[in-house]
Amino acid sequence: MPRFPRSYIQTSYFHVMTQGINKSYIFNKHDDKIYYIELMYKNIDQSNVEIIAYCIMDNHTHLLLKVNNLDDLIRYMHKLNTKYAQYYNRKYKRVGYVFRDRYKTEGIYSEKQLSACIKYIYNNPVKAKICSNPEEYKYSNCEDKYDINDDEYVFMDVEENSQEEIIDNYFLNNGIEVAEIINDKIRLKEAIIELKENKGISLRKIAEKLDLNRERVRKIYKQ
Repeated sequence: MPRFPRSYIQTSYFHVMTQGINKSYIFNKHDDKIYYIELMYKNIDQSNVEIIAYCIMDNHTHLLLKVNNLDDLIRYMHKLNTKYAQYYNRKYKRVGYVFRDRYKTEGIYSEKQLSACIKYIYNNPVKAKICSNPEEYKYSNCEDKYDINDDEYVFMDVEENSQEEIIDNYFLNNGIEVAEIINDKIRLKEAIIELKENKGISLRKIAEKLDLNRERVRKIYKQ
């Protein structure tokens, strides 16, 4: 069970970050992210938890939760991450830990800090250069009502991934050699669709990384 500072009894709002073991991509598929989000909402009634904001990235998640007490938070996160770990190990035929540690938690103590935390969470995919505006990202509950234009809130030691890193990790995790798929239309199209639709990478960045003409990449994607 995590140990919390005594000051946490002064707040009902908590920013919680969960990260993959060894910073691995544990939400790297569309279905994985959707399943985690479904689990989040299945657990709220039983755990007396309100989800204020969330953002699911490829290797970590951010949640801003409102709870009645720390016990509710502990039970909620334990159930959520345990069920996801079971799903992940079963789906990918693996055993062992899925998450790095359990999770990291930070109390929120003022309206200003609360607003900054929400902005920080929704701005994750923008900082990772996955999208230009937070509301474009499919795996958060962001609505177009926050003017995200500051960096005053920083959560611990989270490292975001650039689009180039996301592409590199995709090829590495799937055992793909770029040179092998350049002239393989089927595999090349599969990779472009996966990077564009499930990873949120722009066609321009995909073309640059593959050293291909942008128009060729666009045509392959549209075919």
